[in-house]
Amino acid sequence: MKQIDHRKLGKKLGIFHISEKVGIGLPLWLPKGAIIRKLLMDYLENEQRVAGYDFVATPHLGRLELYKKSGHWDTYRKNMYQPIEIDKEKYILKPMNCPHHIAIYESSVRSYRDLPFRLAEYGTVYRYEQTGELMGLTRTRGFTIDDAHIFLAEDELESELKNVLLLTKKVFAKFDFYDFKVRVGLRGESEKYVGSDESWSKAEKAIKNVMQKSDLKFTEEKSEAAFYGPKLDFLVKDNLGREWQLGTIQVDYNLPERFDLKYTASDGKKQRPVMIHRAPFGSLERFIAILLEHFQGKLPVWLAPVQIAIIPVSEKFESDTKKLANELKPARVVVMNENNTVGKRVLNAKKQMIPYILVYGEKEKISGKFSLAGDKEMKNLTAKQIVEIMIKIIK
Repeated sequence: MKQIDHRKLGKKLGIFHISEKVGIGLPLWLPKGAIIRKLLMDYLENEQRVAGYDFVATPHLGRLELYKKSGHWDTYRKNMYQPIEIDKEKYILKPMNCPHHIAIYESSVRSYRDLPFRLAEYGTVYRYEQTGELMGLTRTRGFTIDDAHIFLAEDELESELKNVLLLTKKVFAKFDFYDFKVRVGLRGESEKYVGSDESWSKAEKAIKNVMQKSDLKFTEEKSEAAFYGPKLDFLVKDNLGREWQLGTIQVDYNLPERFDLKYTASDGKKQRPVMIHRAPFGSLERFIAILLEHFQGKLPVWLAPVQIAIIPVSEKFESDTKKLANELKPARVVVMNENNTVGKRVLNAKKQMIPYILVYGEKEKISGKFSLAGDKEMKNLTAKQIVEIMIKIIK
């Protein structure tokens, strides 16, 4: 099969648009793209709620002092935008969501009974990228992360890492991502890293222990850690063979120390929590780019922005097909009644990668029975039966 770049697919299928008026590296989601985006978010939100996560929402910017305290300003500044002055106070577009989630943790007194304390968010972040490095959805200046931060007791670390790894594997399996590489990113010799040797050793040991007990092959690579801790990265290739990081799991002893986070242990003493940063999708934009290429634009039926194209054979059936489209909800249906032959409209529906095509004429009007043409043709279905089939697929 011919390999197609996601940028061509995005334009052909009406998924996203890059406007020079808005700014390169700042993709605009078109209606179909917004549907795909929401379906992905809804899927993962449900998985996370079942796994004990609570969802939060945080602003797109924060005080510069917040990012100085976190260490981002000193170690990550080249990837951050310049501060904005508001009422003589400096603010910055957030490059990461973790300081905001830490502030939520700090908003109340925590005890061991609250842990693990799992906060999730689809948080949009902004990072400075050189113009020449920007590419479609895979490298952008603004993107949304399926971010979560877990605050936990140190003796809970390995069990929680195992749970996070299982969730990531489940997400990848959902989208038939089986050919991926796992990289354990370790600290290098650079001065960009913060924290004590002891905390780094404990964090690296926890990640290695969990990976050694898993069924995944992995490599260890120095200088691939975050500045605050080691991490697991899940790497996939695009259609041109370039490797991209999607999901990530990071262990962090250092930000809890920098912010002096505490919880009350069972013996009444104050203890320091450990943090896990994790994102199974990673950048939602990049994940969709890889998805489009992985499926060559033909997304699974549950994820397709349009699932059924109804094609009336003549103008006299237009009102009937519009009524049928309403009857077929919650399936995502479009009536293709443009001024073209039936054959050309069928071809257009196929080019748009719409999974099912329903041609409506006199026979269908009289019988109330319909055929869905797709990878597997289904015949003699009532509207109710089609809805039942689509509900099972959607779920």
